[in-house]
Amino acid sequence: MSLGIDLSPNYKQCNFDCLYCELAPQSTIAKQTDTIEVEDIISELKMHLDTQIDVITLTANGEPTLYPHLDTLIDEIDKIKNKTKTLILTNSATLIDEDVFHTLLKLDKVKLSLDSVSDSVFKKIDRPHSDIKIDKIVQKVIEFSKIYKGELFIEILFVHQLNDTKDEIAKLNKVLLDIDASRVDLGTIDRPPAYPVVGISYKELFDISMMFDNSIPIHIASRTHAEPNNSYYSDEDIINTLDKRPLTMDDIDLLFDDDSKQRLKKLIQNGMITTKTVSKMQFLTPKKHLNRKKNKT
Repeated sequence: MSLGIDLSPNYKQCNFDCLYCELAPQSTIAKQTDTIEVEDIISELKMHLDTQIDVITLTANGEPTLYPHLDTLIDEIDKIKNKTKTLILTNSATLIDEDVFHTLLKLDKVKLSLDSVSDSVFKKIDRPHSDIKIDKIVQKVIEFSKIYKGELFIEILFVHQLNDTKDEIAKLNKVLLDIDASRVDLGTIDRPPAYPVVGISYKELFDISMMFDNSIPIHIASRTHAEPNNSYYSDEDIINTLDKRPLTMDDIDLLFDDDSKQRLKKLIQNGMITTKTVSKMQFLTPKKHLNRKKNKT
């Protein structure tokens, strides 16, 4: 159960103008000018925060880390949150600011977007403010991941014929191997975008997930309007697929036909397939896969 705090409630204020954004196109900015007071946020939070809330999510109509009082706000939230966790959803660009970098270290959970790691594709998809460079962002994301103590999530949103190429995925894979993330979420467009671009299918997301190194904790996040693939998987196919890319039962429901699901059920009963928990999500994986992981550690 998430309670969201919008740090730019009046209009969009962002250092990106992403092609896929659900908000209308808007010129990018370097600093937030229309702000709300920390006291007002905390007052509202006290009215709505209760024990049913699992996480307080800092977000915005735009980029929440542009909020100039973010450090103070997090300190004030920490005073009243009790066991509730804090999370921020950010496009990662402001990690190059040392103040923001150290402020985000205070949060329980951080979700960083990283749609591309090559300059040309990054500029096409995310349309960043003029002084933002992707190589500096990547460097800071890696650095952040090495010292951050909370749960770190990386989000990649794929746009058809832009960052879904084999070349771009190979570059993303190389960078992700250097990032210590709890989970990497792969998604695509599932809301009307600001510009005339389209997403990719669930099957294409799955195929992309198989291109990443199997040590990367990939999760296919977007299932909205996903159409079942209903493919046949033999016992060997199931084991090989799950060895390469552990899947949730939601993934299985979309990818496997009924006979393959029954074969999977028998493999689970026979102890050949087991589950592992990653960031409170259950993934199916071959038992031999887990044993290899244990031997490595």
